Amino acid sequence: MRTVLIVEDDDGIAEALEQALIVHGYATCIAGTGAAALEQLDDAALVLLDLGLPDLAGHEVCRRIRERSCVPVIALSGRAEELDRVMALHMGADDFVAKPFGRYELMARIQAVFRRSGDCPWHDGAAAANGPAPGAGRVHVHDRVHDRVHGHEPGHEAGREAGHEAGGILRAGPLSLDRRARKVYLDGTEVRITRKEFELLAMLLEEPGTVMERQDIMARVWDENWFGSTRTLDVHVGSLRSKLGSNDWIEAARGVGYRLTVPQPQAS
Repeated sequence: MRTVLIVEDDDGIAEALEQALIVHGYATCIAGTGAAALEQLDDAALVLLDLGLPDLAGHEVCRRIRERSCVPVIALSGRAEELDRVMALHMGADDFVAKPFGRYELMARIQAVFRRSGDCPWHDGAAAANGPAPGAGRVHVHDRVHDRVHGHEPGHEAGREAGHEAGGILRAGPLSLDRRARKVYLDGTEVRITRKEFELLAMLLEEPGTVMERQDIMARVWDENWFGSTRTLDVHVGSLRSKLGSNDWIEAARGVGYRLTVPQPQAS
């Protein structure tokens, strides 16, 4: 049985969530503060995180969770502006649900997040102990179609060849991504990125130089039934560029999507 950590300071809401989760076959534990949530994180297979906590901002709690683990996080908030959703996702949340919400919608979103996180090595042991999640093993809910390839330029053929996977590792120039360890290295130095940034970068690294269409990226990295703005993709691209140290790593194809390119060495 999978354990869901409920991080909610309102006792009434926490109790209602607990009852709904138990009815649907989940074990639960409750934390009323961000600090308590971080202490109970190791036992959780998924976190329901209210963003309005009394001790720490929910976005900060999410960031700290993501530093330690890739446990799935669903952010809950009474504020549902686009900026609030984007910030939560940028800090590492896997989904965002606005209050008030229906029980069945929340359960469906929990199941969808479990399906997408089926390959997470942090939870291999938990999965063995707790049993498979609904749809486990089907990491991607939308198969990519690569028949539509845009913007080939000289040198991109070599770039795509460099992206071929060997032993779970994707490479392009000095950049490498280890799917199994879920780590990214640039010139041999680890680059710490969020879960969504990792999945986005992995998709682009599969075929360097090939433009990945926005709708294909959103369907694979987020969800084919994603209900929010695609602006979150641009935010994640901007964050990746910053962490990789150059905007040249990810090139925009206006009106189409993005592709990964290897920046040219700077002339000395």
